[in-house]
Amino acid sequence: MQANYMSFDKVFKIKPMKKYTILLIATVIFSLQAACQSSNKTNKEAEAKAQLSKTPVEVPTKNGLDRAYFASGCFWCVEAIYESVKGVEESISGYSGGHTDNPTYESSNTGRTGHAEAVEIIYNPSVVSFETLVDVYFGSQNITQVNGQGGDRGSQYRSIIFYQNDAQKNIIDDKITEIEQEIGTGKVAAQVLPFEKFWEAEGYHQNYERLNPNNPYIQNVSVPRLKRFQRKFPELLKTDTH
Repeated sequence: MQANYMSFDKVFKIKPMKKYTILLIATVIFSLQAACQSSNKTNKEAEAKAQLSKTPVEVPTKNGLDRAYFASGCFWCVEAIYESVKGVEESISGYSGGHTDNPTYESSNTGRTGHAEAVEIIYNPSVVSFETLVDVYFGSQNITQVNGQGGDRGSQYRSIIFYQNDAQKNIIDDKITEIEQEIGTGKVAAQVLPFEKFWEAEGYHQNYERLNPNNPYIQNVSVPRLKRFQRKFPELLKTDTH
């Protein structure tokens, strides 16, 4: 039996001129959306190039301690990982890599500040080297995941490794080359950016894993990530690591 299908314009009783007007409007809307997407992509690419061209800020050694800066997903997780490493005196959660001043947790989560959740690592270079901190960085994350770690997705969770001088950049570049040769397929997703400024996060984010052991996220995401790292690098751990 042959079905008796009616055309779209007959079903909705759209007159020919009205139908063409609707199609024209839809075409214009589609074109505008495509133009906006293209413009956003161009702006992001221009911003990335501008960041790469900046001169890195080198943080001076203070009381024999150096500072390093990393972003790798949720800062609660990354803070706890680095605090378990011998030679790390303190790990501070915050924001870096963006274009706005005084970012907050709420504003960074919109993705519009350009900042990623990051950590400031205060360490003793006579005990642990910057190169080892880079090994910890790449060894404690999904190195090929773009814009996130695990279920935490978005530019605010992207991976960034910051350098303060040419020596640090060379260490990072050499490590990425080595990793990509090892894995064979895929590329390291982390951005390599000159360090500019670190904005310390709100007080309740500091030492979050240690102070909130019963938090479901801590139990199901942060602690398992820390344990995976500890099993992988037992030789780097402090003797009192939990």
